[in-house]
Amino acid sequence: MSLHLGENIPAGGTPILYSFRRCPYAMRARLAIHAAGLTMQHREIVLRDKAPEFLEASPKGTVPVVIASDGVIEESLDIMLWALDHNDPEEWLQNRENSLALIAQNDGPFKTALDRYKYANRHDNDPETWRTLGASTLEKYDSILAQKPYFLGKQPCLADMAIFPFIRQFANTDRAWFDAQSWPHLHRWLDTHLTSDRFAAIMVKYPKWQAGDPPTLAPLA
Repeated sequence: MSLHLGENIPAGGTPILYSFRRCPYAMRARLAIHAAGLTMQHREIVLRDKAPEFLEASPKGTVPVVIASDGVIEESLDIMLWALDHNDPEEWLQNRENSLALIAQNDGPFKTALDRYKYANRHDNDPETWRTLGASTLEKYDSILAQKPYFLGKQPCLADMAIFPFIRQFANTDRAWFDAQSWPHLHRWLDTHLTSDRFAAIMVKYPKWQAGDPPTLAPLA
């Protein structure tokens, strides 16, 4: 786990979450925090104008970041595990190792294909090539979900919640194309997450945070 001490850690107070609403890494951190029932001080970051306090806490300058009494956690999966190690009422950590293996595939080859598909102009490449590579992973997901409602069984687990925001991002890159694909089980799984009360709760819009603002406690129930 990426954890180090920082100067603005709340001493025994409410942990701080630096987040950006549309970032899929931040989404999955917020999903786990919500499932764990943890109350955080939510600080919404604008990526083009990052608060100096945020950069002081985490010089890498990417969200999400949690500042807790025991240190600074700078990686989204580490934040998920930190939250669920505190409280895991829905047992997302069952089959933990299998979840982590699926997430590694998502965060490696699939995320590479997603970035080069969604941001083709940044990479000077053919987006359809990368869409095809990403689609091969989505076909595998559809096959898995043909056998069970979620990746590892009848209930959502760590893998479902860590991967969902990236499937959402891939789908939204060209929603008409995505909806036209013969992936009924993946479509059902994605729609289940998109229409959930939890997703609505973690996607509440917050104004940009700046020093001196009163604490915004989140997520909402």
